[in-house]
Amino acid sequence: MPSVTATDDTPQLFQPLPGRTVDRSAAYEALLRDLLDIVGAEPPVAEESGVRSSWRHRARMAVGTAVNRRVQEASQAGPVPAEWLEPLIRAAVHEPDPSFNRQLVAPAVAAFGPRRVQLALIAYLDTGTAPDMAGAARAWYWTQVPLVYVGGSKTPSPDSAAEYEAFSDLRQRYRCAALRRFVTEQDLDVRRCILPGLPLDAQLYPDEMRDLVARAVQIARTSSEEYLPHRVEIQVRC
Repeated sequence: MPSVTATDDTPQLFQPLPGRTVDRSAAYEALLRDLLDIVGAEPPVAEESGVRSSWRHRARMAVGTAVNRRVQEASQAGPVPAEWLEPLIRAAVHEPDPSFNRQLVAPAVAAFGPRRVQLALIAYLDTGTAPDMAGAARAWYWTQVPLVYVGGSKTPSPDSAAEYEAFSDLRQRYRCAALRRFVTEQDLDVRRCILPGLPLDAQLYPDEMRDLVARAVQIARTSSEEYLPHRVEIQVRC
């Protein structure tokens, strides 16, 4: 994720996103084991040192390899089984590291397309538990459809612009759901995970929601912890 921006020619460093406030390690590893079985991947052998992060990394890589192989074989074997989507997304939502969840989100997007993955994440944001909402906000970052520019210019290619526009409805749904959750959920992890991807331009929201943008900024600025006040000041200046 981006770590540096600038305002008034003075570089502003984003603090790293703090760790999760709820430890779901055991549940996450159980989900990875189930996922390995579902996609037909060989479970990694646990190291004698018992380093959890190493096993998780190898498990995610094995899942990704199996899913991507199945995507490549789709012309002969048929579409990737629909029942793979939910466990892929659930594991990504449980992943505690906002960089490593890409290893689960990217295969899901390759297999099912960004629209189905984004809809699944919005559902978690709408109806999930607080830890699920936080995980969905972290995973959302990796589902974005990028713009491809023509020859280093600031003009997107026609195909890229059309694809980007095709997802405007889901970007709006996510923005609105994220803003509501940031304002109404008092869970610190939810707010920390939502804020980096939350646009703070009131013009991006329906008229009836624009007051919530100011409320979100106030909540972040007056938080008693360090991350939210730091992050919001940079975002409102960008």
